[in-house]
Amino acid sequence: MKLRLLALILALLLLLSACDIPGLPIVPTEPTIGATEPAGPTDAPTEPTEPAHQCPDQDPYRDVDKTAFYADYSPACCYTNASYRSRHGLLSGILEVPGQYAQEAEDRPVENGKYVRNTAAHYADDGNTYIVCDGRGEEVLRIYKGGGYITLEEVAAYMYAFGGASGSLPANYDSKKSAKPSSSIWGEYLRVNHSYFSGDTSRYPYEPELPDISGCGGSLSYYELDIGTTGTTTPGYSPSPYNTGTKITRGAARIVYARQDKDRNGIFEAEKGEIYVFYTHNHYNDFREYLNYYGGWGEMFGNVTGGGEYSSNTGCNPTPYVETVYADLTAA
Repeated sequence: MKLRLLALILALLLLLSACDIPGLPIVPTEPTIGATEPAGPTDAPTEPTEPAHQCPDQDPYRDVDKTAFYADYSPACCYTNASYRSRHGLLSGILEVPGQYAQEAEDRPVENGKYVRNTAAHYADDGNTYIVCDGRGEEVLRIYKGGGYITLEEVAAYMYAFGGASGSLPANYDSKKSAKPSSSIWGEYLRVNHSYFSGDTSRYPYEPELPDISGCGGSLSYYELDIGTTGTTTPGYSPSPYNTGTKITRGAARIVYARQDKDRNGIFEAEKGEIYVFYTHNHYNDFREYLNYYGGWGEMFGNVTGGGEYSSNTGCNPTPYVETVYADLTAA
């Protein structure tokens, strides 16, 4: 009897301890109050998002060291950034000083044997940003009103977009020809000259006649400004660079432009002959038209191109302005 009782007790003990025996299933329990489901994988792929650009509300260049600024330079990122820079004599555009000759794009559009002049004028930021495209109509860079610029491409685009007799100049330009870099916050990036250009071919017969120019009886007033270069090969001009930081040698390179709302409708229309921008690398002997896109320069015309003697009133032979075709390069 006692043996039978001991066997029964032993069987009960084995049954109660079955959950601890390896290989036997474990019955799951309900989660305790406050327990949470395990988190899913944290490295799941997500669509990349580009953060919206936003410049600081306060001037980031207030105490900037100019040497350090230009040692790690990048162009201005927006109109606000360009405005901050100009307060302290800091450039907004490309830093490289250009050579004497315009660098044209290899794929300049042509129609009916003539170069195409882009009629599109795309602005942003309430008209303070001008969008410059290439010959395919794709955006290349932006020009900011009131920014500082030294390259031919950027200054030409600036004057096309914002220039005029009472319009805007890049911030690093002083209209006086006598301005000195030593007394300017712009230093070696100072550029000078903004003056009336008559284009009077009776006085200067070696100059080609520009479209509708007032000096030849036309209705458009043209103006000129310097383009600072790394030097010049034009006869009679020093090959020195434009601005050494202490001295300006003006050279022979100029932009000559007209931007005038002749019909007074508030819009400057290229098709109606209200905007022209030209570049002369050799002091008005020869010109090329800016075609309103990056690397867009028309066919050379003028005195030396025609085989005339440089700046000669008697041995001159200026070829006429080369007509272009108007088209919107950004149209789909």
